[in-house]
Amino acid sequence: MPDTNPRLPRAAQRVLHDLTVSPMLPALFPALALGGFWIGGEPLLAALAIGVPLLWLAVLIGRAKVRPARTDPVTGLHLREGFPDRVDALLTECRSSGRTTVCFMVEVDDGPEFCERFGGDACDRVADTLAARLRTAMRGSDCFVRLSDWRIGVVLAPLRRIDVESAVQMAARLQSELEEPIRIDRAPVYVSACIGFCLAARAPDKSGTGLIDATVAALDEARRHGPGAIRAFSPDLQRNRNQRVALIDEAARALDDGQICAWYQPQICTETGRISGLEALARWRHPVRGLIPPGDFLPALEAAGLLERLGEVILFHALSTLRDLDRSGFAIPQVGVNFTETELRNPKLVTRLRWEIDRFSLAPERLAVEILEHVVAGTPDDIVSRNIADLAALGCTIDLDDFGTGHASITSLRRFAIDRLKFDRSFVVKCDIDPEQQRMVTMILTMAEKLGLETLAEGVETLGENALLSQLGCGHVQGFGIAMPMPADQLAEWITDHTARIARPPEIAPLPGPATRRSP
Repeated sequence: MPDTNPRLPRAAQRVLHDLTVSPMLPALFPALALGGFWIGGEPLLAALAIGVPLLWLAVLIGRAKVRPARTDPVTGLHLREGFPDRVDALLTECRSSGRTTVCFMVEVDDGPEFCERFGGDACDRVADTLAARLRTAMRGSDCFVRLSDWRIGVVLAPLRRIDVESAVQMAARLQSELEEPIRIDRAPVYVSACIGFCLAARAPDKSGTGLIDATVAALDEARRHGPGAIRAFSPDLQRNRNQRVALIDEAARALDDGQICAWYQPQICTETGRISGLEALARWRHPVRGLIPPGDFLPALEAAGLLERLGEVILFHALSTLRDLDRSGFAIPQVGVNFTETELRNPKLVTRLRWEIDRFSLAPERLAVEILEHVVAGTPDDIVSRNIADLAALGCTIDLDDFGTGHASITSLRRFAIDRLKFDRSFVVKCDIDPEQQRMVTMILTMAEKLGLETLAEGVETLGENALLSQLGCGHVQGFGIAMPMPADQLAEWITDHTARIARPPEIAPLPGPATRRSP
């Protein structure tokens, strides 16, 4: 339906359209008016003249409101309703003409964050611009659908032929069009997008829904490797996706069954060699597949919305292990637990932690709250900063984890009451032989000293790295070169062996005797 007046609201445009095209309108009002005059005279004529048009308008407006919109008011693209039917029609046309097609899905990277930063009006402007660029880059006969705020589907009109290489080139061209700067408040803004696509010939199900589902799977794979990634659908991709979906269900059950629990990696004080703490790390000991890496199951738990539940499990294990070590006579100063941004946004976090600490009869300073640097760098003054401040006031140690991988400012370090910097392994590796690495480590340690912060180096794997960090003044070290993460039932043995090693005096080689001395 063409717009009657582009400045009018869409519901009003539909009303005017219905009034214009209705074949009943020319005869309806005169007949009613004449009948009313004959029956009731002028009073009834006046009532009908006013009431009937108003009633007619009310009915038409009601119909316009409930009628599903055919296009998106922001971009002018089709909405997702009826998308499978349109794809079905295209596939039918392809089969009858011996041609083929391909479905693309384009999703802007970090769309929600962009909207939060620039506001809704700017997001609408960007969405409209991107939709216009897509239409310009493709043919007018192609089908465009806005599937969500930041996702657009494109199905090409029937083609003589298209292969994966051609589709990849087409996707790359779409990306280059989208990545041109967009001006927001006179400033250039850059966006990137992930693209997934599926050739009609490769879809496992030859229906519209099957082609759409296969394209969604390709887009999900692209987003996993994004930003700015392109992925084509393949049977292996579908199998991997099915495995990930199965892993999500299995990980959720493993969390309830106790298969996912805390393992512990010791932290060592460089001045004394004694254990200065433990870090609690999530590990999944699968009854059949053995130890599953965190990189495999943490995304599954995140997809299932269970990271906060995982945090509760790890915190319980960490505090109970620390209490058990106390009862066994092992003096471990503290245990560190990682807290996700989701947990830090919980307004009841501090109350829950206070209750958990009291439950195990521990002092608050024996819990180190580990926060990733990107959380501190990207968090304004909201519930996250208040929770961190309240945890510091409670007495918990606040560790800034993976320091150097984000963009935390010195102001952020002050505002979030950070006690210790845990700098990333990327600064530690080969620091004993690489002068550039040494300069970076020295700079971090000097800054921490000026700010009055403790330091801990993660990922220490060699004696040389350990020795240099100690010489440069790093307070604590942690890594595979010191100890691998271990389950709670192995801690006592490791602590006993380590304590014995540092208590044993170093062996001094005897001086050579007269018979072994070289003559001058």
